[in-house]
Amino acid sequence: GLHVDLSIDGCSDSDGEKMYSLDGEELWFADFINHRGVEPQPSFIDHISYVEGAYDNAVANQQICKQNLKTIREAMKDIPLEN
Repeated sequence: GLHVDLSIDGCSDSDGEKMYSLDGEELWFADFINHRGVEPQPSFIDHISYVEGAYDNAVANQQICKQNLKTIREAMKDIPLEN
């Protein structure tokens, strides 16, 4: 059958998110507070592991996201809310 695979990336000035899920179940997320990747899978399933470096990649993507956020804010600061 078909499966739903989802990856979420997001950031703000003070927080960030990177998460992978399959069929609505969280498979992996970046714990930026404890500086590690977490695989919150139950013990009764065949464990799915992510490649080494997944957390480092998430950290790098957060820096890109925050830089893009800063750039967009600067580009849009003089645009009026209504035309």
